[in-house]
Amino acid sequence: MRALLLAGIAVMALAAGCSREASAPSRDGAGGGRTPVVTISADQAVSPVPPYRVPKVEVTDENARELKAKAAEALARGRLFGGAEDAIPLYVALRRFDPEDATANAGFDRSLRRLIVRGDEALAGLDRDPLSLRRAHEIAAVARAVAPGNIDIVEFLARLDRADDAQEANRLGEEALNAGRLGVDGGRGDALTYFRQALELRPGDMRAMQGVAAVESALIRRAELAADRDDYVGAQRELDIAAKVRPPGSAVQDARGRLAMQRIVRINALRDAGVTALLRADGIDEARRQLAVLLRIAPAGDPATKELRERIDLATHYGLFRPGQVFTDGMQGGGRGPQMVVIPHGAFRMGSEDNEGQESERPARNIRFERGLAMSRTEVTVGEFRRFMQATKHRARATRRGYSTAYDERSGNLVRRGNVDWQSDYTGQPARDDMPVVHVSAKDAIAYTEWLSAQTGRRYRLPSEAEFEYALRAGGRGRYPWGNGAPPARAGNFTGGADVSPSGRRWRNAFAGYGDGAWGPVRVGSYDPNAWGIHDLAGNVSEWVADCWHDNYRRAPRDGAAWLNPGCRSKVVRGGSWASSPEELRSAWRQSSDANNTTARIGFRVVRDI
Repeated sequence: MRALLLAGIAVMALAAGCSREASAPSRDGAGGGRTPVVTISADQAVSPVPPYRVPKVEVTDENARELKAKAAEALARGRLFGGAEDAIPLYVALRRFDPEDATANAGFDRSLRRLIVRGDEALAGLDRDPLSLRRAHEIAAVARAVAPGNIDIVEFLARLDRADDAQEANRLGEEALNAGRLGVDGGRGDALTYFRQALELRPGDMRAMQGVAAVESALIRRAELAADRDDYVGAQRELDIAAKVRPPGSAVQDARGRLAMQRIVRINALRDAGVTALLRADGIDEARRQLAVLLRIAPAGDPATKELRERIDLATHYGLFRPGQVFTDGMQGGGRGPQMVVIPHGAFRMGSEDNEGQESERPARNIRFERGLAMSRTEVTVGEFRRFMQATKHRARATRRGYSTAYDERSGNLVRRGNVDWQSDYTGQPARDDMPVVHVSAKDAIAYTEWLSAQTGRRYRLPSEAEFEYALRAGGRGRYPWGNGAPPARAGNFTGGADVSPSGRRWRNAFAGYGDGAWGPVRVGSYDPNAWGIHDLAGNVSEWVADCWHDNYRRAPRDGAAWLNPGCRSKVVRGGSWASSPEELRSAWRQSSDANNTTARIGFRVVRDI
C-alpha cells in the first residue's frame, strides 16, 4: 500500500462556477504576472493511518449465540469496526472460534461488502470532502487486516491506489503551477501534464479539473498582461493556447471579448491623443509617436490608424487646414480679409521645355512644395484695396504721379491718362468695388500685403513666381492652364475671336471662336475656377508676383521661394490679362515690368502661409 498523500485543493478562480476575480492576482502588485498560487490548508491535510488491529473478543460456547446476535445488530446499525462491540471484530472472533459456522461466515461476508461500499463512498466523496480520503484509508487498513486476499478487497485497494496516484499527480501539478511551469506544450514535469495524468487515473477528479482551469486562468492572465503592454499579438497567442487546454468554454471566449474591447479602447485613445497633439504647434512629433504605437497594435486597415495618419499628413503639409478649404481671417479693424483657398502641397515642372516658349522661361525645372499654402480665390478687389487706403497713410504710385495707363476705345490702345489711379477702371472711369484693382504698382501691392498681415496677425505676401505657376497649372502640364488647344467655355476673360468692344472692335490676335462676353476686366470670380478652386489666374488681369526679374531660370531657387535681389527695379508679371494674346496665356509665360509701373492690365492677388 502506498504511503498516504497530502491532499490539496487549488484556491483560485475556476471554470466550475468560480469567478475570475478570485483567481487573478492584483494588477497593482509587483507580482501581477505570477500564476495562481495553490495552497493546502491545515484541515485538508491527511495524516498517516496506522495499521488496524482487530479488538480481542472472547468467544465461548456459552456466549457464542449472544455474540452472533450482537454482531447482527451492530451490522444492522452500521457499526462495522470502531470497537469490540462492532460487527467485524465480533464476526472475526466468531469465525476463529468456529470456522465452519455458516452464520458467522455469512455475517462476515456481509460486513466486508458493507465495508467496501463505505470505502467506495469515501472515494466518491473525495471531491466534496478532502478528509474522505482518510476515511477510505482507514477502511483499507481494516480490510487489509481482516481479509487481505479477498478479491473485492483487492479491487477496492486498487481503486484507492489510483486515487492516491491522482492526488499525488495533483500535488505535483500544483507545485508546477505555483512555479509557473504550465506545461501547455506537453512538457514533462509541468502542471498541465500532471493534471491530465490525474484525470486519466480518476476521470472527473475535481481537484485535477480545477488545476486544468487554473492553467487556463494563468494563460488568460498572461494574455491580459501582454495586452497591458500593448502586445495584442502575444495576447492572442496566449488565448489561442488557453483555448486548447480544455473543452471550449466561456472563460477564453469572455477573455477574447474583454481584450478585443480593451484593444479598441486603446486604439481610439491613441488616435485621440494623436489628434489632440496636432492641435499644438509642436505636436506633430508626439502625434507620430502615438501613430507608431497604433500601427503596432491595430489590425491592418484599422480606420483609426488611417484617420490619424491622414491627420498627421494634413498637419504636416497644411497645419490646421485642409486642401480646398476656403477661409477668411478676421481683421483688427473689423471685418474679414480676402477669401483664401488652401492649395495642395506637391510638385510640378516649372517653365517651358526647349520646343516651346521663350528663352526666359527656361531651363524647365522640378519644384516641390512640402507644405501647402493659401491663395486668394480672386484678384484683390477695388473694395478690398479701398479699406487699406482708408486705414493707412499710403499714397499709391498712380495717385502721387497723377496718371496711369488706361485703355482708349477710340484708338484701341493703352494710353497715358491723367487723374487715373487705383479707384479707376480699365478706361479711367470710377471702378466698382467688386472689380479687380488695377493701376497699382508692385510696391503698392506689397504695401497692401504688409497691412493685411498686421491686421490679421498672419503672414500675407505676394505669391512667388513658382507658386503662381504651380497654382495656375493646378496639376496640369499643358501649354495652357486648361490643357492644349482652344479654351473651353467660361474658362476665363481672354482675347477671343467672338469678343467685341463697345465700338465694335475685334481682336486681331485671339482664340478663334472663343467669346467670354467681355471687353476689359470684369467682376472678380465671374468665370469658372480652376481645379483647385481659384479664379482668373489666367485672364481678367495679369498679376504682380514677388520675384525680381531675371532673364532665365539658371540659378533660380528650387524650393519655390521668390527669387529676390536687394533694391531690384524690375519685377515679374504672371498670368495673361483681358488684352493678352494667346501666346501670353501660356502657363509658363512671364514678363518683366518696372516695379513702379501702373496699368489697366495689371493687378495682384495674395498668398498666406499656413
